[in-house]
Amino acid sequence: MKRLLILASGSGSNAENIITYCRERGQNEVVAVFTNKSTAKVLERCKRLGVPAYFFSKAAFSDSDNFVEVLKTFSPDLIVLAGFLWKIPEALVTAFPNKIVNIHPALLPKYGGKGMYGDRVHKAVKDNGETETGITIHFVNEAYDEGAIIFQAKTQIDSQDTPETIAQKVHQLEYEHFPKVIEKLLVQNG
Repeated sequence: MKRLLILASGSGSNAENIITYCRERGQNEVVAVFTNKSTAKVLERCKRLGVPAYFFSKAAFSDSDNFVEVLKTFSPDLIVLAGFLWKIPEALVTAFPNKIVNIHPALLPKYGGKGMYGDRVHKAVKDNGETETGITIHFVNEAYDEGAIIFQAKTQIDSQDTPETIAQKVHQLEYEHFPKVIEKLLVQNG
């Protein structure tokens, strides 16, 4: 059974979806969730689901050598960023090459980079009159949203859509595709 770690900053809906998917399929296991917000709703979800969850501070994360050692104790086959908002330090990327994946709520390279997350992305997509948007699942490197693209899925936008309805469409793509792409990556990596 392959071992997953999830890093999350928010509500944890994607984390819960991945945990549930893994349990239903019985091939992979989310062994722990780490969050950088002590008030993140993902902590409540993990408690309800019986998955170990840990809060870490900016100082702990900044000591990337120590953080890498903590993560290594879990022997992860893959580290999944599910709504995790901090830039991943080079030491972490180097310690887990091609083993850290992220999901971005737009079709990269559009609407990526520092500060482009969540509702900010959907508002920018709407304000620029885009006719489609979607999700991008990519490997993580030292720069925001610039790692190699693994998978993209699109959804149409019409003039009646608001940033909120765009977000709903994008969330549906995330829930449908993220667990499947993770599973495929784990199979490919043997």
